[in-house]
Amino acid sequence: MKHRFLLYFILLVSLAGCKENPPRIRFPEVSGSAVNFIVANDLGRNGYYEQKPIAQIMGYMAEQIDIEMIAAAGDVHHFEGVESVNDPLWLTNYELIYDHPELMIRWNVICGNHEYRGNTQAVLDYSNVSRRWNVPARYYTQVIEAEDGTLCRLLYVDTSPMIDKYRNDSITYPDAHKQDFDIQLQWIDSVLTGSTEKWKIVIGHHPVYADTKKEDSERADMQARLAPVLEKNKVDIYFCGHIHNFQHIQPASSTVNYVVNSAGALARPVRKTDGTVFCSEDPGFTLCSVDASAIRFFFINHKGETIYKYSIIK
Repeated sequence: MKHRFLLYFILLVSLAGCKENPPRIRFPEVSGSAVNFIVANDLGRNGYYEQKPIAQIMGYMAEQIDIEMIAAAGDVHHFEGVESVNDPLWLTNYELIYDHPELMIRWNVICGNHEYRGNTQAVLDYSNVSRRWNVPARYYTQVIEAEDGTLCRLLYVDTSPMIDKYRNDSITYPDAHKQDFDIQLQWIDSVLTGSTEKWKIVIGHHPVYADTKKEDSERADMQARLAPVLEKNKVDIYFCGHIHNFQHIQPASSTVNYVVNSAGALARPVRKTDGTVFCSEDPGFTLCSVDASAIRFFFINHKGETIYKYSIIK
């Protein structure tokens, strides 16, 4: 424990020199009655590959816009997850990177495939260590309320066990095959079916539809297993990450907006595919704003620029 605090001190001193004066960035204008949250994922690079500057931009934006929470859609830790709640990666990937005072809010987190390479239980147990880290279960739900009284139902889902690639590799992903995805899908359907909130948002790590060089089998499994539940229950948005770029996809005949949030560090190339409304290879994060009239989401890149915005009105 003594060595852990010494490491914390050394890292704090070294990272302090990385701080810069807030840049002059014009962030999106949102309704004063809206409830706002940030979607961030694919983060854990120990501050490298623009992770630290993007984290600072998240903090600068939170200074100007009231942010309710951070929805962390997996892969907070590259590459082998964490070993325990005492793993130094909690400091270098998270605590000392997202250190802006306005980011000391609740982080609602789910596991990505990289968390599944390590100790997934430690990801849940860290909720008992950090006041802002919130992982009550591998999948869970939350209702947020705008100042105008509008309610939005959010579901945080655990997608790695839904994909056979991970289930069949118990050496690399030891926990994936232990999870019963049928029970989870029944739970998702039950919660969405019983939801009376105006808006429904589901957040997972893996995409259902997207352009990516990753195996087609990943999306085939998601389309066969999760997509029917999303479509049946007329979910407004499915947010995900995993493939390190921005994409907004509306498949033909689908009522769901499939939104891929880019990486908070180290983005990858992308091109248009079937149903693409917008795509960009910039790294960054998404701001989501919800009120009675609309769900609005904004893609914010590593320079603090709003490169895309979209409104869902009903």
